[in-house]
Amino acid sequence: MQIFEAGEAKLLINPKAEPDKIGGAAETVLNEEGFKAAYAEISTWPGYKETPLVSLDKYAKKLGVKAIYYKDESTRFGLDSFKALGGAYAVCRLLLNKIREIAGEKATTKDLLDHKYDDIVSKITVCSATDGNHGRSVAWGAQMFGAKCVIYIHAGVSEGRKEAIEKYGAKVIRCNGNYDDSVHDCADDAAKNGWFVISDTSYPGYMEVPCDVMHGYTVMVNEALEQIPEHPTHTFVQGGVGGLAAAVSSRICCRMHKNRPLFTTVEPKNADCLYASIKNDEYTVIHGDLETIMAGLSCGEPSLLALEILKEYSTGFMTIPDTLIPVMMRDLANKECADTPVVSGESGVSGLAGLVTACENPEFRKALKLDENSVVLLFSSEGATDPAMYKEIVGKSAQDVVKA
Repeated sequence: MQIFEAGEAKLLINPKAEPDKIGGAAETVLNEEGFKAAYAEISTWPGYKETPLVSLDKYAKKLGVKAIYYKDESTRFGLDSFKALGGAYAVCRLLLNKIREIAGEKATTKDLLDHKYDDIVSKITVCSATDGNHGRSVAWGAQMFGAKCVIYIHAGVSEGRKEAIEKYGAKVIRCNGNYDDSVHDCADDAAKNGWFVISDTSYPGYMEVPCDVMHGYTVMVNEALEQIPEHPTHTFVQGGVGGLAAAVSSRICCRMHKNRPLFTTVEPKNADCLYASIKNDEYTVIHGDLETIMAGLSCGEPSLLALEILKEYSTGFMTIPDTLIPVMMRDLANKECADTPVVSGESGVSGLAGLVTACENPEFRKALKLDENSVVLLFSSEGATDPAMYKEIVGKSAQDVVKA
């Protein structure tokens, strides 16, 4: 096992990676059928449209690679995050299944939107733990389809993110401890009250809903693969519990049966549960407050399903310090990366920060086979989901960035 260090950043080369394996976990845990079902639903929702893929040509030249393509999720369904695709889709699937169980009828998404089954749906409560974006997606989905919603947040979630969830009618409960503590509180209360957990992380006995969430994410990935004008050679994707990275892996593997891009998973150095699990060759939980500016990645327990995919497909596992994040956010906003300004939040820029770290360190660059012919695909997972924090970091509001 090779591990490289550069300042506070680390890169682990996964010795068990088999990125070209056909029929592996990335194609079986998540699959083509699941993607098609998710797209068929999500593409009918009011306000659905593809988000842009931006060429960061200035940064590509600066970093010595051929091209960098950046999937900009800052406008997704007005929730400013790719998470809109996952949590709300899982709510939709749950409600349709419950209608089938209770009424014996095969309802449709249109039926939910028309509130045809309000007598059933209005009595259902969905709940979830969140750092912000996933909870907002679940709350939005519950409001859109007519269910009740309770969201659990931990001590480190900002008031701005709490208010953004409450905007969609959810009851928000703040817990002591970190994200993983809020996950446990949510599961306990759901069991007591007969609520339905809509989580983006999987654990023993809880797999179906996280699969639905990740299949929702694959809609974004497929858009990017349709939009990119040349074959990607590399991807750097945010870690967290691993759901986004697993969804990207899955869609790439289902679409590309050879010459798949070299995949690197990027995490905060204080919340590196995926890195640690690969390093230790076993499921590893990171304890402590998990404090990081990358709020959406402040997770200490990997998703079992995601880890199964990533340990097979992800070649690199990288940890990065918080200090890189404000620089990336400001560079994107101030047209240092491209002629078009991009609004990207604290967790949104993590993949870009990983790429910059890799390109600027000779050992990282060589280990990941980055050169002047590399075409890199990145995912900006969020925009200014906490507007006050975004303005504090960047020095201007998201609205002013877009107007520039």
